[in-house]
Amino acid sequence: MPRKTLKQRREAQKSNSDSRVNDIVKNLIGGEDPDDLMIKILEALPQTEIIPESGSYYTFIYSPKTPNIEYDQHPLVAVTDIFSWGFRGFNYHWEEMRQYTWNEVVGSMHVVRRSELEDMRTIPYQRFRLNS
Repeated sequence: MPRKTLKQRREAQKSNSDSRVNDIVKNLIGGEDPDDLMIKILEALPQTEIIPESGSYYTFIYSPKTPNIEYDQHPLVAVTDIFSWGFRGFNYHWEEMRQYTWNEVVGSMHVVRRSELEDMRTIPYQRFRLNS
């Protein structure tokens, strides 16, 4: 997914000034470490849930158990389905549906308001890794 230009980020920050992550977007200079950005995001989004709700948005830390798969350690998802084993959702970093198991979610799921989604998509905090 192509990153947004500085102009696009500034336009997004004007329209989302009530966003809890607006300061993160406003201070992006490029080249930030995804782990550092994730820490800032988790601090800015203190509302958490253990079990997500279908139709809601979340970000969290994920560490899969399946070997040799590529994954996003910092997913931003719109949850679509809840199951006994975990949940399925649209990952905005991958731009596709992905599945997540309960035991591999590290800590809690941080609630992202719908009004913050555009700002969250502007922050380059995705961390794609290969589970070995």
